[in-house]
Amino acid sequence: MTDTTTARDPRRPDTDGVDSGVGLTALLVAAARAIETYRHDSLARDGHAEHFVHAAGACADWPVRIEQVPDGDGDPLWGRFARYFGLRTRVLDDFVARSVGADARQVVLLGAGLDTRAFRLDLPSHCVVFEVDRAGVLDFKQRVLTELAAAPKAKHVPVPVDLRADWVTALTSADFDPAAPSVWLAEGLLFYLPGPVETYRVDAVDRLTVPGSALAFEAKLEKDLLAYRDSAIYTATRQRIGIDLLDLFDKGPRPDSAGDLAAKGWSTAMHTPFDFTRRLGRSPLPEPDDALEGNRWVFAYKPRA
Repeated sequence: MTDTTTARDPRRPDTDGVDSGVGLTALLVAAARAIETYRHDSLARDGHAEHFVHAAGACADWPVRIEQVPDGDGDPLWGRFARYFGLRTRVLDDFVARSVGADARQVVLLGAGLDTRAFRLDLPSHCVVFEVDRAGVLDFKQRVLTELAAAPKAKHVPVPVDLRADWVTALTSADFDPAAPSVWLAEGLLFYLPGPVETYRVDAVDRLTVPGSALAFEAKLEKDLLAYRDSAIYTATRQRIGIDLLDLFDKGPRPDSAGDLAAKGWSTAMHTPFDFTRRLGRSPLPEPDDALEGNRWVFAYKPRA
């Protein structure tokens, strides 16, 4: 994953890189999950999320309730954008719960960030959740969860490795079994990577999986990202909390990973976030010149013979 570093305020507690670059986006999503958790019409609940926000110096003053946002859902960052992350969390929660069964006992979270699915989803006790991310991010998360005395509902295996390094060896060394069906999640990850790196990641998942496995990931349609420079959600994120997402996203051509998987025999389906908005009856809905219009959620299944 692209590793963008910013200067650290020495007065703030050390959170091992979570306060900078892509790591800071994990805190943004955690804040969004916290806000979603306490909505009256919540789509997903994560009681741990607000504690990550409070523990990181860079965002200790971010809201964790929609009531703390003056404009409520009218706020482009903590209203509409946070609601998008809440919707994404729910849809991918459902994917994991649906895909984990009697045969698929392994879940791999690529670029796990501050994901807490091993702690909050009702997964089978025989399930193993592998979290692949940088050591600093995983250590920060574990410190917070330990302070909360949080216990995982499935076996929880952190795999501390930079995704630019040999993460495949790190994963298999952590007792991931390529001969057993598995469920993979790349939430908010691939569009930070150059196209060839995304292709390598997806090919690696194909090599590490057997029939009965599943993969979900978020993609962006290829489009000039600068066209979204003045969009409300990206402008608010940049100006108010210092995260320039468009600078973090890779600007190169995007591969057709869904098509590549289909060519390898996977069954694939691609949806817009708004498909699930309509299905679940929650916002966000499309807007003119919408920065979310190019986002796609891909669900792929490796069928049995």
